Amino acid sequence: MISLRCFFISVSLVASVACAQPFSGETIDIAKDKEGIGFDDLRYSPSLHRVLVPAGRTGTIVLIDAANHHTSSITGLSTEKSYSGGHGEGTTSVDEGEGALYATDRTSKEVVIIDPAARRVTSRAALGGSPDYVRYVGPTHELWVTQPDSEQIEIFSISPRFAHVSFISVPGGPESLVIDGPGGRAYTHLWSGTSVVIDIKSRSIVARWPNQCKGSRGIAYDEHSHFLFAACAEGKAVVLDAAHNGAVLGTASAGNGVDIIDYDPARRHLYFPGARSATMTIFRVAANGALTPLATTGTAKGAHCVTTDGKDAYVCDPNGGRILVVHDTFAAAER
Repeated sequence: MISLRCFFISVSLVASVACAQPFSGETIDIAKDKEGIGFDDLRYSPSLHRVLVPAGRTGTIVLIDAANHHTSSITGLSTEKSYSGGHGEGTTSVDEGEGALYATDRTSKEVVIIDPAARRVTSRAALGGSPDYVRYVGPTHELWVTQPDSEQIEIFSISPRFAHVSFISVPGGPESLVIDGPGGRAYTHLWSGTSVVIDIKSRSIVARWPNQCKGSRGIAYDEHSHFLFAACAEGKAVVLDAAHNGAVLGTASAGNGVDIIDYDPARRHLYFPGARSATMTIFRVAANGALTPLATTGTAKGAHCVTTDGKDAYVCDPNGGRILVVHDTFAAAER
């Protein structure tokens, strides 16, 4: 694996990302045919101790063992023979809850339930629109699936029957989705300049907060600090205070083409990949919401998504059909 390089020697929050060097660390091949994969949403499962990789056109959810980086696969989703760029085919989003995995299939326009022990799809439901994110909502035992082409979130009950329940209209969005179960809120973005707060039980939008993004993309949340993180496509991270009406607490610049981000609440590290700059920056998040760039490493062109297991960061490389492993050697931030 690769350790971080291109360390910041300035205290300025404007990060220099001129170090887009080719990635030379540990990689995990996902595409056995060596073609690209339309990666999008990556997740880490603490209960399974696995990184969850919805592998697009391959029709598989690949599980990466966090201890040794060995892989196993769950099949049963739509396949495509070749990679055409983008992430419009097969399975591109996954989440977990109540001992199951939940995944979207963009080709069949379905959301599925997976038994991770048996490694098979156990239930399917048709979607009302083309899916983007799927997220498990614990307080209501539901699945929420964003459908930006239809400007809506579709809701499914899990039990006693796996079925469609309702839609939430999100004009101008929704882009990304994160659930604050204890707080009873969900957060998403509009495509430009705004983050949206949704009450989980009433399924209604209760607030809209300016997020300073020209292009709103990735999202993450810290339940302890009540910080909402917004990723701007133009290469900016924004910290909003969800406990105080979305007040902006901190901003910082990073690589261009930012999409999916992730946050480690134990270390207070924010992972920020830029697809156009072919870099990933790690930020330390202070107790007051200020962002300090720790380091940037080169990744690959198009590498726009990331997740972390609390030790390593796993960055998607769509053109290479692989996952890049970046070892985070920095200590936790103080609370």
